Amino acid sequence: MSDCPAPCPPLRMRSWLFAPGDSEKKMSKAIASEADIALLDLEDSVVPARKAEARSMVAAAIAAAENRARVWVRVNPLSGGLTEADLDAVIPAGPGGIFLPKAEGGHDVAALDAMLTPREAAAGIAPGSTRVAALVTETAAAMFTTGTYDGAPRLVAMSWGAEDLSSELGASQQRGADGEYTHVYELARSLCLLGAVKAGVAPIETVQPEFRDLEALERRARSVRASGYRGMLAIHPAQVGPINAAFTPSADEIAHARAVVQAFADAPEAGTVALDGNMLDRPHLALAERLLAEVGG
Repeated sequence: MSDCPAPCPPLRMRSWLFAPGDSEKKMSKAIASEADIALLDLEDSVVPARKAEARSMVAAAIAAAENRARVWVRVNPLSGGLTEADLDAVIPAGPGGIFLPKAEGGHDVAALDAMLTPREAAAGIAPGSTRVAALVTETAAAMFTTGTYDGAPRLVAMSWGAEDLSSELGASQQRGADGEYTHVYELARSLCLLGAVKAGVAPIETVQPEFRDLEALERRARSVRASGYRGMLAIHPAQVGPINAAFTPSADEIAHARAVVQAFADAPEAGTVALDGNMLDRPHLALAERLLAEVGG
């Protein structure tokens, strides 16, 4: 993970709300929303003929934001030859971070870092302060490199995607009759989680396209959080509330975590302790301490 020499302040990463970079209205809504990160998009939601205009619109939206640290930009992939023009336009405005699509390994994040550093210097921005997140399963090749992001500069989060992967595979569907992802996409989700944990960054769940079914969204968000995910991408402002709720520890969770920590504090030499009729060992203590660190104790 980047040591963020600016230094960078702590950043909540529960909800990441996409907004097309060629829509001033939708970008304004995303920035004004309760999303932890407003993710202004220069990639898939902007057609090639509007890329240049969208760059200017995104830069203006960032410059006008009160808290630019939570306004990020999804640039075009390194393979498409548009990334540097994206960065030329938006870095002077000072976005909080860059979201890199179609990453195929830690070397791609290093390449992005090499592009960011001189542009930060030219704009008078603290070196290394522009964070990076990477979409790491959007190509077949990327699936084999999810474990290579250790030490990638600036990297704070990794997410996965099903749509571009299914397009490359020539797959006509991503989910079975039960609505759950089929095996290859569950594999992508698992590889992203494992790669992010290995790299020491936050794993972020992919979008749910059915934006009107908020109950299903919250069930899915709670399920992936229980698996280890730390946040989720959103495509509609209505999804932000359920996502934030799902990834915010409840009062009962916090109370239980404090009780676990106290139980081990009361028995500092013990490898296991009893609490509420259950035997707990040191991994339970580590989970409790991590949860309390997330909420500030």
